[in-house]
Amino acid sequence: MKAIVVDENHPAKILTFRELPDLEPGPHDLLVSVNAAGVNRADLLQRKGLYPPPPGESPILGLEIAGDVAAVGSAVQDFQVGDRVFGLVGGGGYAEQCLLDARLAHRLPDSADDTWGAALTEVAYTANENLFHHGRLQPGETVLIHAGASGVGAMAIRMARAHGCKVFTTTSSTAKQDFCRRLGADHVIAYRETAFLKVLGEAGGADVVLDFIGAAYLGDNLKCLKRGGRLVVVGLLGGRKAELDLGLVLSRQLTVTGSVLRALPLAAKQAVRRRFLSKWADTLQQGGIGPDIHAVFPMRDAEAAHRCMLANQNLGKLVLVRESSGG
Repeated sequence: MKAIVVDENHPAKILTFRELPDLEPGPHDLLVSVNAAGVNRADLLQRKGLYPPPPGESPILGLEIAGDVAAVGSAVQDFQVGDRVFGLVGGGGYAEQCLLDARLAHRLPDSADDTWGAALTEVAYTANENLFHHGRLQPGETVLIHAGASGVGAMAIRMARAHGCKVFTTTSSTAKQDFCRRLGADHVIAYRETAFLKVLGEAGGADVVLDFIGAAYLGDNLKCLKRGGRLVVVGLLGGRKAELDLGLVLSRQLTVTGSVLRALPLAAKQAVRRRFLSKWADTLQQGGIGPDIHAVFPMRDAEAAHRCMLANQNLGKLVLVRESSGG
């Protein structure tokens, strides 16, 4: 098979297209002929050597795929060769073949194509898990979603609105602000011009904050929470170390938590999948909870997709496709 590989010997760690041995499925695996793969910031971090794959996972970039089942493991019962599937993988998505644990796989709805499937899993799992499981967001509550134009941010806006919540979000450019409004955000904050703490303070605060920034936002995130509010940290773009005002945590009875997805053991990932399906299975089959796709790149042009993400140009998801794929 051919795959995109990071050239560790090159100073810029460029991406190259190389021939690698074909894969063989384990007992619980689906061997998927990959038609599309999602692009995530985790890929950029792994490329820099800052986010190595968990033990036993493929070192090839790519955490979500969609395609056709080419072979099934001996213990697989629910899928067969030819099925159209998508799902979360620990690595290996930037390739013509990838192993997908059947216990984490989804069938592609008839109305959906491969790009839809490849763009959905990471953002849908992350948004659902952190809004509703860790954040315990309830209908009628107020949520602040940072980076609303990102893949996860966009999905979180959609989910929170569908759940009957009031949505505040932060973003930068005029195009991204307009994008977030189209998604259904009630209040879009241009963070370079207006302090989100001021806006939330005037609005009475938030019950939940979904944060991708980390240290740089910690203090203001806590200050804008209502009594009993929950801060859920899912990214560290603004650093990992900051002072924590425990007096504020105590007086307002706040919860500060965080989560990861890739490093979870299989059983925990299965639980994430179940929680997602318990809330969204019907809309998933109808194609109603789909991702927002900014651009699709041929897999050979993965470098261009990475440049787009590094420049923060994308409104929603970026997807790589095999040139031979109709999806």
